[in-house]
Amino acid sequence: MQELPTAIPDVDGLLLLQPEELGAKLLFLVRQRGANGILNMNMFHPQSMISELWTNHGGALKYPREREDQINMALIEAWAWIEAQGLIVPALGMNGQNGFRVLSRRARAFENEQDFAAYAIARQLPRDALHASIRENVWLAYMRGDYDVAVFLATKAVEVAVKLAVREEPGFEKLMGTDLMRRAFHPENGPLADMTAHHAERQARSELFSGTIGSYKNPQSHRDVNLEDPVEAMEVIMLANHLLRVVAVRLAAIVS
Repeated sequence: MQELPTAIPDVDGLLLLQPEELGAKLLFLVRQRGANGILNMNMFHPQSMISELWTNHGGALKYPREREDQINMALIEAWAWIEAQGLIVPALGMNGQNGFRVLSRRARAFENEQDFAAYAIARQLPRDALHASIRENVWLAYMRGDYDVAVFLATKAVEVAVKLAVREEPGFEKLMGTDLMRRAFHPENGPLADMTAHHAERQARSELFSGTIGSYKNPQSHRDVNLEDPVEAMEVIMLANHLLRVVAVRLAAIVS
């Protein structure tokens, strides 16, 4: 991959990149080769591309030979990460068996490196760690890049869980949103309040639930919220995930 030293001229900078970060560069260099007609049927051989770096084509090597092992290992890790994510797949037939790869449909769908970066971040959302009520719909919406939808579904699930937990309590029939949260976790008489905790902690929990719904669920309900940051969306989803577990714990304590 003779284009790599032009894309990343600093060796130390290259070695500091995580596999997914270096992988983004490699994917788009491969796409550029395909667009320029350099690749045969869009197939490429990752190991051959690594070897290109150390082949002298009439000029001096652009990376220092003494760093060859380090650079090769970084590239091997990047290619391995890319393949593990299903972004490159074996070419059909004997070519694939001989190490040739092609870009997957997902990889070809990336418009730019920012799309890839968002995808790499999205992969960090731990699906198996999510509460059962949001494990499927929220995770799928997030992976599609519908971050505002994922946040709304996650916070809506918190509201639904609280509503179900207090459905037998009188006076809760018409409550919803922040009013529901404040009443359900009221530090003095809320049915979901933990009366073994200090008053300040009970108050804080009431505010945590109402603040989450007021800040993240209600705005999504009332207007279009263009949430484009996958990290922010992930943080809100994990906050909602924690609140769902709190509700489950409190409900179990009440039942017992």
